[in-house]
Amino acid sequence: MRVLERSVYVGPSLYAHFPVIKLELDLEALEDWPTARLGSAFVDGLVAALPGLAEHGCSYREPGGLIRRMREGEGTWLGHVLEHVAIELQNIAGEDVTFGKTRGVGDNRRGVYNVVYEYVQREEGIAAGELAVKLLTSLVPAELRGSEKLAEDWDWDTARVEFIRYAQRRALGPSTASLVKAAEDRGIPWFRLNNQSLVQFGHGKYQQRIQATVTGKTPHIAVELASDKEETNNILGGLGLPVPRQLLVSEASGAVRAAKRLGGTVVTKPYNGNHGRGITINISSDDEVRAGFESAREHSRSVIVETFIAGDDHRLLVVNGELIAATRRTPGHVVGDGIADIAELVDRVNADPRRGIGHEKVLTQLELDEQADLMLDRVGYSHFSVPAEGEVVFLRSTANLSTGGTATDVTDIIHPDNRDMAVRAVRAIGLDVGGVDFISPNIAESYKTIGGAICEVNAAPGFRMHVAPSEGTPRDAAGPVIDMLFPPGTPARVPVAAVTGTNGKTTTSRMLAHITKMAGYTPGMTTTDGVYIDGQRTVEGDMTGPVSARMVLGDPQIDIAILETARGGLLRAGMGVPEVNVGAVLNVASDHLGLKGIDTLEQLAEVKRIVVEVARDCAVLNADDANVIKMSAYTDARTICYVTTNPSHPLVREHIRAGGRACALEGGVNGQMITLYDKGSHIPLMWTHLVPATLEGRALHNVQNAMFAASMAFSLGIKLEAIRQGLRTFDTTFYQAPGRMNLFAEHPFKVLMDYAHNAHAVGVMADLAQRMDVPGRRIVVVTGPGDRRDEDLAEIANAVAGRFDHYVVRRDDSLRGRDGDEVPRIVARALQDAGVASDAITVIPDEQQAVDAALHMGQPGDLLLIFADALARTWKQITKFKPVGDAARVSAPVIETPITQDQDIDDTLAAMLEGMVRDERGLVFERVDEQSD
Repeated sequence: MRVLERSVYVGPSLYAHFPVIKLELDLEALEDWPTARLGSAFVDGLVAALPGLAEHGCSYREPGGLIRRMREGEGTWLGHVLEHVAIELQNIAGEDVTFGKTRGVGDNRRGVYNVVYEYVQREEGIAAGELAVKLLTSLVPAELRGSEKLAEDWDWDTARVEFIRYAQRRALGPSTASLVKAAEDRGIPWFRLNNQSLVQFGHGKYQQRIQATVTGKTPHIAVELASDKEETNNILGGLGLPVPRQLLVSEASGAVRAAKRLGGTVVTKPYNGNHGRGITINISSDDEVRAGFESAREHSRSVIVETFIAGDDHRLLVVNGELIAATRRTPGHVVGDGIADIAELVDRVNADPRRGIGHEKVLTQLELDEQADLMLDRVGYSHFSVPAEGEVVFLRSTANLSTGGTATDVTDIIHPDNRDMAVRAVRAIGLDVGGVDFISPNIAESYKTIGGAICEVNAAPGFRMHVAPSEGTPRDAAGPVIDMLFPPGTPARVPVAAVTGTNGKTTTSRMLAHITKMAGYTPGMTTTDGVYIDGQRTVEGDMTGPVSARMVLGDPQIDIAILETARGGLLRAGMGVPEVNVGAVLNVASDHLGLKGIDTLEQLAEVKRIVVEVARDCAVLNADDANVIKMSAYTDARTICYVTTNPSHPLVREHIRAGGRACALEGGVNGQMITLYDKGSHIPLMWTHLVPATLEGRALHNVQNAMFAASMAFSLGIKLEAIRQGLRTFDTTFYQAPGRMNLFAEHPFKVLMDYAHNAHAVGVMADLAQRMDVPGRRIVVVTGPGDRRDEDLAEIANAVAGRFDHYVVRRDDSLRGRDGDEVPRIVARALQDAGVASDAITVIPDEQQAVDAALHMGQPGDLLLIFADALARTWKQITKFKPVGDAARVSAPVIETPITQDQDIDDTLAAMLEGMVRDERGLVFERVDEQSD
């Protein structure tokens, strides 16, 4: 059994709309060994290792269903079992995950399965899959283990504990997790900003952050004061609040003197510690004080010695000026029965199913460690001492739940004076969220009557004791914090629009971002060339995956997000957001087929469909694309908006008559009108020739892109005039839409540059070239990406064949697994097969040289269509190009002898560029420097 490949999906994917991990698993010899053949020993051993599997319902949908399936008939295969084991391992680590599915990968690969299971924390989910493989391997006969090897000393019990501890180190702590749950209950989005407890709630300019239970609104000075126990004591004492007397020391001898000065029993604790670390209570002898000092010094350079206050330890939680919860905390202890020794009593306590490792469960297991030994030694006990019946033996001096303590909710019985005292204390320090550690003999009686004292005020109080007390009523500690950060009725989300499709998504995204900016928004946008915040590129590169989506939503400037969502990101890691307000699918055309298991248009459509599956407000669909229009059956969006260039489209017509939303292209005396329909209203939006990006309506693909941008903007609630203004002012200059129909007309000939890299997009641009007024020749520089199939490259050639007077065929800089000139040879051969004369084809593999050659071919009145890959470099070549001779009156030189496939490319190009070149009219031009602009 071995894992061939692992994919981690952070958001909606082909497999689920929530985070999942997919393992491509090869069972090897175990393909012939389903669970029934492995026998009862395997099943029994698995259940013994993970008893919780007995509760898995599997396809029977009732507890015990998985075990039943494993035993009945031929049983089930280990890929399916692995799915359940990975889920159960996360369950025992404290994560609530349930989803999984396992299917064969097909492709005639026997014994290979896609095992998919839900996860909460990435590293924990990955580790669960790895440990699941090891556990199953350990339970099968050695001769069937295949590629997976186990260390000789591998032990399941040890591995289990190590996994739980590993998971908890990476999981959100109980307090942070409770805040996350409260946010989810209120529909507030969140994501983790680091591997600890830094979390962002909300999007863009509405975001709020927390670190554990410290919020972004918590004043820094208040945190500093709370960390300074001496200063806190002085401030509270100065306000007349009950505090113990204390002295700050830096040496053990000073601690002894301070204890004598204070008199009676004392407490030693770190000057700026937390979580009860290094605190020693109820000590009086010089040796005890020295030992307490040394314990505190492990956590702080200075140590506080303060008077010991008798009574119970209470934590009073105050949020936004209101006491939310009160808890009595009892240190970890055992109760004697006169028979069992201390070690046996600890085992009994730890047998409580509520106790686990770390934060795994409501309570934490007790440990007989050095601190426990110190407490036992103080009363003259050891691990083997037998306490009397009913005798309470404490193993900790502090009552933290993380060290085995217990918590009892006392919120309903706290005296009003004690409640007000806690609120005053937190306000005095300046905290929005604070925990008051209060010692009192009886919390139900006023401190003014029976005494008591505030030991500390905590700036990051833990919520675990309140959310899941050992006894009493659980309290919603997190909800008031979230309500403080996001008062009911205030926004937490920014509108999110996602655009996908084979072609046009970048231009549509840019159009939509421009419209939103015209409407007064600060947009964040992801595209194939970078992340843009308010129109400025902040990150360069192909940013169409989930990482870039998080970049945009995490930016504190933006108030609307436009996410170009590409096939690659969806297949690699899923979407970066769990849902969007508006999702649009422009088209599904042949591109990238044969990669990542996507071999057909129908499969590609299933990938693109994810965007509208998670759309909540509106799904915008191309009604002219058969694969796209079918997606209407897979969306739960409140509204479907169809986009069509066919005003007689029968389905769209019925949709409009039923009050549905649509965008159609309608003919009129003055041209074609982009028209919106919604709830029975007919809204003429704009003549297509008034949209600069359409080249007076000739660029039909940009007409369609404008229709999608308008439909999405309308569905986002943007006003019609802002939509019109956005479309009127958006053009296809290189600086506004690099690589998208960039036209340069300052040479004696026109140059049109585009990034099209599949047959559909290339064909669209070729059509545009035919519709443009060109008195001279049409020349094209064409290629295809190296990772496309041979038949895809041939389709690209067919898309331009017969439409141009001359063809310059090149390759991209990145060969993507191809030989140096393999792509241009394939394209040239396909052009010839399509009827293009060989003397009309020039093969120049290098992109820069190919573009340069085409520019030198240009004559007045010509149109050069250049399909570019290195966009900035190629645009610079085009704009900086200087034709030789009298460029204002005559054309640039042409190659008299076309380069054939058998010629040496570099020699031919060098010959073309050296010396004097004669054009077809006999005019002679001067030598061109190859290195010049």
